[in-house]
Amino acid sequence: MANGRRGEVALELGGRRYTLCLTLGALAELEDAFGVQDLTALAERFGSGRLSSRDLVAILAAALRGGGHAMTDADAAELPLHDGIAPVAQAIADLLIVTFGGKALPENPRSPQEA
Repeated sequence: MANGRRGEVALELGGRRYTLCLTLGALAELEDAFGVQDLTALAERFGSGRLSSRDLVAILAAALRGGGHAMTDADAAELPLHDGIAPVAQAIADLLIVTFGGKALPENPRSPQEA
C-alpha cells in the first residue's frame, strides 16, 4: 500500500497494484536520463508540463524501481494500459507533486465552458 507521507503513489495497471516512489537513486537516474545537472533543473524540466511518452516511461520505470519493483525501462514500457494513458499520467503528476511540492490537480477539472 502506498504511503503518501513517504512520497509514494499507487498505480493500478493490468489488474496489478504498483507503488511508485522517486527515491534519491531514482532522482539521480532521472537527472542522467534527462541530461540535467541538478534537482532544480529536473524540477524545471518536469514543471514545463510537456512530457513525451519516452519521458513518461523513464519516470515510470525509475519510480517503479524506487517503489521496490525490479523492472527495467523496457518492462515498464510493456505494462498494459487497459484504462488508457490517463491513470499513468495522473499517477506521475501526483508523484511529481509529492516529490517536488506544488498544488495537486483536481481529479476532474472543469473545462472553461463549464465554469
